[in-house]
Amino acid sequence: MVWFLEGMCFLPTFLVIWSSSTFIVSYIIALFQGHVDVVFPYISDTGATPPESCVFGFMSTITSFAAFATIYAEYKFVERVHEGTGAVSPRLNKASFAVGIISCVGMCLVATFQVTTVMEVHDLGALLFFLFGVIYTIIQSVISYRAHPYGPSKWMCHFRVFSAAVAFIAALITIVCAVSVGTSKLHWDIDDKDYTLHVVSAVCEWITAFSFVFFFLTYIQEFQQFTLKLTVNLIEY
Repeated sequence: MVWFLEGMCFLPTFLVIWSSSTFIVSYIIALFQGHVDVVFPYISDTGATPPESCVFGFMSTITSFAAFATIYAEYKFVERVHEGTGAVSPRLNKASFAVGIISCVGMCLVATFQVTTVMEVHDLGALLFFLFGVIYTIIQSVISYRAHPYGPSKWMCHFRVFSAAVAFIAALITIVCAVSVGTSKLHWDIDDKDYTLHVVSAVCEWITAFSFVFFFLTYIQEFQQFTLKLTVNLIEY
């Protein structure tokens, strides 16, 4: 059997490939259209103007649903690990699932409301996506250690902590710098006020996003170990 078809491995595999493509494709289109600068625009800026806004919205929506499916599968796996070993607290697992879903909702808001049209809703979505996304990676890192050796390898647990730490630091810098800059525009000149803060904020936003990608990449090993089955129970009237 091909490795990405083992167990539920196709879920995180698709999520990693599709989410990475979402960021990169929209950036390339926006760059060739002349809508953003070459040097690290915000991810949202690469999906602010048609035609790339259509591509970004479509691909980001699919990414959010793929992330939801992956988060749900991980939740069910950890639930089964607890049933067999009692290693992971059900409350911690449910908290992780809830936080992950909120992050997915934030991504949907980002995909639907462009930064140039409804900035307030877009910014709220971005805050939910990044803030709750970071919290999700932190909680899942804790769960990984508690579930070991039934889940990922010890090395993979360490890598998850590293990814979560990078995401936390990068997201914090992104928010602080973005609040300090205040101004939102698609094109920046090196002589503009707060140009350095803008670049630092944008770079850290990209780092945060790909920290999430690398975090879900670690699920591939774990998802090879289980499958999910849908059971339909008819209600008799």
